[in-house]
Amino acid sequence: MLDRFSDQASLYARYRIDYPAALYEWLLPRVSGRAHAWDCATGNGQVAVVLARHFAHVTATDISAAQLAEAPRLPNITYQLAPAEQSALPTQSVDVVTVGQAVHWFEPEAFNQEVRRVLRPGGVVAEWGYGLVQVRADLDPLIRRFYAETMRPYWDENRWHIDDEYARLPFPFAAVEYAHFTESRRWTAEHFLNYLRTWSSVVKYQKQHGQDAVLLLADDLTRIWGEEEREVRFPVFVRLGRVE
Repeated sequence: MLDRFSDQASLYARYRIDYPAALYEWLLPRVSGRAHAWDCATGNGQVAVVLARHFAHVTATDISAAQLAEAPRLPNITYQLAPAEQSALPTQSVDVVTVGQAVHWFEPEAFNQEVRRVLRPGGVVAEWGYGLVQVRADLDPLIRRFYAETMRPYWDENRWHIDDEYARLPFPFAAVEYAHFTESRRWTAEHFLNYLRTWSSVVKYQKQHGQDAVLLLADDLTRIWGEEEREVRFPVFVRLGRVE
């Protein structure tokens, strides 16, 4: 797994969304144990912090030291630099494995094997992501063109797994369930443009051309957006399974 997010770690912490309370309200009753959670690819720790309210201990791993440096420190969270496929956690030691907006970057067979190894019998794995942001009818076509046309050469192929909600990624677990949620925010145009700067494709464009790709749509987007805050909506999808 390549590190695609260290360069924009501080932006990521400030401008990426967290996940809706309804997602956790759906997930937590499906997890029987409360001793130990593993938040894989934790990034800046946004999921780990929520899990820490419900589990005695959380191990949060990532391959980006820069991302981990942005994560809040809590007494029952242990942050570790580790790839998803080799967590170094003890066998059958965790009650739940969570992955937010990251499983499409993993080597799937190796990660699924690691999940089976570390989960206790009956333990739960939950993987989620969110699709392309939606704002309103006069802005969405501009955003879609930037995402799917302008930035297309700069996205890793793995990114397209988000568009089909991980349908092509193996998920060899029992009692599989799916759910959908929406995370909403009210953002200014400036905030939204800084969110776009967290995209791995935008960072790749900057490295190749020495220019900020967001400037390609900034003027048009700002003009249409106006000075006020607007609601932005992220469609969130989840899949959950169990180890028997």
